[in-house]
Amino acid sequence: MIAKIVNGKVELRKESGILIRNISTTNAVQADLSSDKQHLLITTANGKVELRKINGILERNVVNSNAIGARFHGADVLIKTNTGKMELRKINGILIRNL
Repeated sequence: MIAKIVNGKVELRKESGILIRNISTTNAVQADLSSDKQHLLITTANGKVELRKINGILERNVVNSNAIGARFHGADVLIKTNTGKMELRKINGILIRNL
């Protein structure tokens, strides 16, 4: 599967390009699919990072502000902030360390 951003919404597509579903998020600027293809990290324009199942259901907000990008890093989440720093967080949002 591939996560593609179109007009601020995240689309899940097969590798052939066929649309699987739209994920109901607005103002998305980045999306990252987990290695097991079961979760998405979505970074929004207002700095929030959301963890969603691939069916679109919101599981939790990992951070609520200052994020400009996020990606999976093993079982954790690596977040780039608007201050230029990076944060390593557990999937539930607990800060492990600043990088």
